[in-house]
Amino acid sequence: MNDYVSCGGSVFRCWRQSAKVLYNKGMIFEPGDIFVVAVAILLSMGFHEAMHAFTAHWLGDSTAKEQGRLTLNPLKHIDVVTTVLLPVILILLGLPPIFAAKPVPFNPALVKYDEFGAALIGIAGPLTNLFLAIIAALFLRGVNLSETLAHVYLIFIAVNVGFFVFNMIPFPPLDGSRLLYAFAPEPVQRIMYQIESMGFMTVLLFLMLLIPVISPVIDYVYRHIIILLLG
Repeated sequence: MNDYVSCGGSVFRCWRQSAKVLYNKGMIFEPGDIFVVAVAILLSMGFHEAMHAFTAHWLGDSTAKEQGRLTLNPLKHIDVVTTVLLPVILILLGLPPIFAAKPVPFNPALVKYDEFGAALIGIAGPLTNLFLAIIAALFLRGVNLSETLAHVYLIFIAVNVGFFVFNMIPFPPLDGSRLLYAFAPEPVQRIMYQIESMGFMTVLLFLMLLIPVISPVIDYVYRHIIILLLG
């Protein structure tokens, strides 16, 4: 993302140029961005998971709060295997790094509004990431930041838009599946429940097999959200 720093000292030119780069290249980071990307991921993950827990608590289920998950502290949401070891192993194997936070627990029997309550819990996380991206974009567009700081904001925006788009894929147990489940007919709900019961490895297999097929759609949505925020 070194392209983002040649903005000529103008905040207007900076975010307009950055929008074009993100649109043309997608979410591609340079090796030197690794620390900023890691911090952005941890912060975004903390907000994402905390909002799942907060929404569940607001809807009547205190399970997540009792387990210490109603917090912005990202360390409380890290799973050693899926958050740390999995992406490292995939990188060593030359594959795209994929990670997942520790799932936020909730009891559907205690949540108001049945499937619709569960859907609210599910979409609360990715919608929070979209909100963070919007706030960061508004700040970037309205404040004359240094090029270095603008670059950090752009990484934060890119990470949060990526969180939003990926997590809204309606495939169990990704967050978007909760929304689909609330409106799907019962036969489809049964199939989705069976898939979700297979756990994270199913999602990993799905990603490896189907992401190449659906990546043009994901990429299209990602790029157009970026251009809408920054262009």
